[in-house]
Amino acid sequence: MAGGGGPRLPPAGSGDRALAELLLEFSRAQYRAKDGGGAAVERIERRCLELFGRDYRYSVIPNVHGEVCAHYPRHIVLLEREAAKHNAVFHSVQVGKLQDLINRSKMARCRGRFVCPVILYKGKHICRSATLAGWGELYGRTGYNYIFSGENADSQLFDKVRGHDIKLLRYLSVRYICDLMVENKKVKFGLNVTSSEKVDKAQRYADFTLLSIPYPGCEFFKDYKDRDYTAEGLIFNWKQDYVDAPLSIPVSLTQSLNIDWSEYQSWDLVQQTQNYLKLLISIINSDDDSGLLVHCISGWDRTPLFISLLRLSLWADGLIHTSLEPSEILYLTVAYDWFLFGHMLVDRLSKGEEIFFFCFNFLKHITSEEFSALKSQRRKSLPPGFTLEEICMLKQKDRGSTTSLSSDFSLGLESSPGAAGSFTYEAVELMPAGAQAQAAWRKSCASSPQAVLWSRAQQSEDRLPSAGMVEVKSSSSSSSAHSDNFLRIGSSPLEVPRSRSADHSLPGSSVSTDFGSWQMVTGCGSIREQAILNADASLSCSFPDEFSNTCLLVSASDRESRLEEVRSAFLASYSRTIGLKAVPPSPSGAIGGLLEQFVRGVGLRGSSTL
Repeated sequence: MAGGGGPRLPPAGSGDRALAELLLEFSRAQYRAKDGGGAAVERIERRCLELFGRDYRYSVIPNVHGEVCAHYPRHIVLLEREAAKHNAVFHSVQVGKLQDLINRSKMARCRGRFVCPVILYKGKHICRSATLAGWGELYGRTGYNYIFSGENADSQLFDKVRGHDIKLLRYLSVRYICDLMVENKKVKFGLNVTSSEKVDKAQRYADFTLLSIPYPGCEFFKDYKDRDYTAEGLIFNWKQDYVDAPLSIPVSLTQSLNIDWSEYQSWDLVQQTQNYLKLLISIINSDDDSGLLVHCISGWDRTPLFISLLRLSLWADGLIHTSLEPSEILYLTVAYDWFLFGHMLVDRLSKGEEIFFFCFNFLKHITSEEFSALKSQRRKSLPPGFTLEEICMLKQKDRGSTTSLSSDFSLGLESSPGAAGSFTYEAVELMPAGAQAQAAWRKSCASSPQAVLWSRAQQSEDRLPSAGMVEVKSSSSSSSAHSDNFLRIGSSPLEVPRSRSADHSLPGSSVSTDFGSWQMVTGCGSIREQAILNADASLSCSFPDEFSNTCLLVSASDRESRLEEVRSAFLASYSRTIGLKAVPPSPSGAIGGLLEQFVRGVGLRGSSTL
């Protein structure tokens, strides 16, 4: 601990208290499935299952005594489908078949840390593991019979165990393998102790899309701590002798990202982490149904860093774990992605290798829309010839009715299965038929831009209700007289469809079904009609059907506020329990930048444990 008097825990029963207790347990000892862990660990395990169960149907692969993997959770969660999608078609993964493949394949990877699915997104499995085991580890586990069984023993052994690993990857529909190692093979005492898919001599993994995206190991984060927890300007030394894995990414995966990958060795830690995260999000957002595997060497430092950032980023977009509050998603990712998968926090803290802290403090660098999975989905969903901004711009031409955007327009909320209260809606037509109409519309918008904004007169801190989706799609009822343009749009205040069951809140949300109203607002922010508007209340247009129908896609400002809330909660709890050890003061005597941020931003005072 970094201060006297012991940790100051929040009140019992609060989400902050649960996180504080988790961090204390995490900082005491590394989790080992075979050790059990006592009542505190059992509470953490139960809480994780409860949080997964809020949004998903899942099965559990038992690992009670560490018989499957010593440093994986005792209850390994296999997410099967989103709970709200009762009739959707999914790639069926049978838990019995999966268990058999795991038992056969686990020797193929370092420390037995097999390919394990941890996130379900758009029906795709995002998986984690360690890298491939080398011959030394394989021989140690399989016995010496292979050593004396002939000159082809190596090939036969690798064919067998890596063949099972490949079967497991294919069963999980994994196509993309992202390797974070800075080495081709990990070498200790002159021996190759691990391997990787990219240097498999027999090219057994040639059918997969292999990405070598070298990222500094946990030792580098000692420099992060010593620089007063400042990642800006911190650049890894790529000229070290052991660094021999170049960055290698198929061109087809980089074309849409506008990143100069040839400059990767000049990036600081912030830019490198940002660009790798953009790449991973782009991969999982691709149109195919293929899953993704992320791994480093042991799979318990760099791997949970990117798995955790992916989980939090997709959650902030409203795409996964849609019913979880910021404190709950924070608890889940700390407990499951880090603690229960064996991150050695005690050892890392003793050495100052604070990659765990870096992960959550880094959230401030990914709040903008450029890191949003919705960005590409918006782009794919727009009518031909239009941008998202143009779709959300409406020109005042004449007065429409008070219940629709005009005689040709209306707004609808599609109710989710099981939602308390149902909604009626009509289709919304925002697509002009001809190019001339598009050009005329753009010209008129440029001279007098306007946008439709969501207004909530009550509960200004609440977001849009999570149990519905605003749909924008072509209407078949438009008259032929209006088929060439959609400029007849009124600017009157617009009523939002009310729930027929107005006394009930939507499930999984604290937002009331009293939705507020629509108002016409000019591009500079003036209000044509009297209204109360939120700064972050812009209309989200509709998006593809593969997203959960209990999920209303969030705006960029919503994403920022959600991630900042997670980060603030982590900083406050971390400082109370584990604490930050200040680096020696600078000549000016100024307090470290991050410690000062704690005092000012998190509200800690002299009585804190810092």
